[in-house]
Amino acid sequence: MNQIDLKGRRAIVTGGARGIGLAVAERFATSGARVAIWDRDATTAAAEADRIGQVGLAVDVADPAAVADAYKRSEALIGPVDILVTSAGITGPNLPVETYPVDAWRQVLDVDLTGPFLCSQAVIPGMKARDYGRIVHIASIAGKEGNPNASAYSAAKAGVISLTKSLGKELAQTGIRVNCVTPAAVRTEIFDQMTDQHIQYMLSKIPMGRFGLATEIAAMITWLASEECSFSTGATFDLSGGRAVY
Repeated sequence: MNQIDLKGRRAIVTGGARGIGLAVAERFATSGARVAIWDRDATTAAAEADRIGQVGLAVDVADPAAVADAYKRSEALIGPVDILVTSAGITGPNLPVETYPVDAWRQVLDVDLTGPFLCSQAVIPGMKARDYGRIVHIASIAGKEGNPNASAYSAAKAGVISLTKSLGKELAQTGIRVNCVTPAAVRTEIFDQMTDQHIQYMLSKIPMGRFGLATEIAAMITWLASEECSFSTGATFDLSGGRAVY
């Protein structure tokens, strides 16, 4: 494993109790950062944070008041936040648009798109005051291509890509860099929310013929969160096993 220096940095990782978010939190911790794991599952967040010697907080990223409160608590526990990684996400049901429940549509967009928006809003003022920050949003190849029977998830992740590009341009004259990654499917607990048919569809689209590993996604994110990522902003980084064509 290559060493990326995050010593002295303080990071928030949403959805950090499992899957990609947990792999990121672990990689950050081994790279020297202090990490606040945010997750709706308070018990798992606390347990995993304790295991890697970090801090775990129960947070609903779709709730503005909860995000603002968690940000204050995080800074009190780990210090001024330098890094934000937004990994919290849900897939929603695998259904065609014509029968997709409106409530489910709203829930997916609230967590997967409004969540990164609210978390970005929370950290930007402090990062601007210190003229340094790294924001990494986790989007998806679905946000580029649109997966059938996953319209809400695909639309939300497309929104995350555009949010990244807009925010990157807004902050380009500061010391803050904003980027996103677009993984293809990574076998984590989020697969429990999908049908087997949809999982096999995603696998069939990956030229490498396998799902990604959470540690592979974490490796790219760790570089994007480092000081060395200094001339990339508003960019989208492919992690799709060859699926992406742009």
